[in-house]
Amino acid sequence: MQLAAAQLGAHLQKGLRPLYALHGDEPLLLQEAADAIRAAARAQGFGERTVHTVAGAHFDWSEVLAATGSMSLFAERRIVEVRIPSGKPGKDGSVALQQLAEQVAGSADTLVLVLLPRLDRQTRSGAWFMALENGGVTVQIDPVERAGLPAWIARRLQQQDQRVAPGEDGQHALQLFADRIEGNLLAAHQEIQKLALLHPPGELGLEQIASAVGNVARYDVFKLSEAVLGGRPARVQRMLDGLQAEGEAEVLVHYTLAEDIRTLARVRAAVDAGRPLPMALREQRVWGPREKLVERALPRIDGATAAGLLQAAHAVDGIVKGLPAPGWPRDGWQALHRLAQQVCAACAAPPDRRRA
Repeated sequence: MQLAAAQLGAHLQKGLRPLYALHGDEPLLLQEAADAIRAAARAQGFGERTVHTVAGAHFDWSEVLAATGSMSLFAERRIVEVRIPSGKPGKDGSVALQQLAEQVAGSADTLVLVLLPRLDRQTRSGAWFMALENGGVTVQIDPVERAGLPAWIARRLQQQDQRVAPGEDGQHALQLFADRIEGNLLAAHQEIQKLALLHPPGELGLEQIASAVGNVARYDVFKLSEAVLGGRPARVQRMLDGLQAEGEAEVLVHYTLAEDIRTLARVRAAVDAGRPLPMALREQRVWGPREKLVERALPRIDGATAAGLLQAAHAVDGIVKGLPAPGWPRDGWQALHRLAQQVCAACAAPPDRRRA
């Protein structure tokens, strides 16, 4: 059985299943989902808890199987927690997890909680994960995307009886908050709790939020691609500043930008050669959110623009590796800023409807 994270609370109110598997890369949300399951279990008399962390290829899975198969010494009901930080249980683990799912099926005295990182589609279709899904409940914990952060913050503030001002002022406050905590929900949770300590329940103004909330944002270099292709120059500037401050490798940032440029150029060339756009996107392995962004940008990019961006990417490739280029800043980050803004401007230009 599959559940969305938002459905977990309502599900737990109806009763517990003997097996839960949580998978995702957002520590705060993963922790909160696991806490909700543990709390529901404790309320139903699960008084003992054992934790097994799978580390290395020689993990002894017999301990997990024994914990779910033997009678509890200290309580009638117990939780057996299995943490697999790598998301790869290995051959022995795959067999053991399938056996575990079968072993606890229908059990009223043992609850198994499996904690996993984000899993790709191939892993989720593996025999061991399908056994967990068929024998219990799997919950995918998705990150909160930037567009959804203001609403997420507003909900968290509401839980502690606080809120922003109505209208445009309140939205500005939420956007400022989101900019300062993006990519770091654990720290965001702490900043929200700090507001509860500093200010009483009720309405929070922009100045109160600006003075209390620190800049704890953490940026993902691959999210930079979405901002660039989306034609959002202010966000691109902020993300690049953040990546530089965090010590991200210039070469990796350049690779991300260059890959976007190559993708735009290849899709543009394929469409100009008569290929249908959906086919060209599939051939270049463009899918998900990136597919929509490339579709939106393509009418704004002609062959000459794509060629110019490719030439610029080649120049910056040399700069980040220590080779200066005429007409470009010698500093790698300055060159990356200029390249990113060039791509961003091209993707935000008025579209030429004559192009696909």
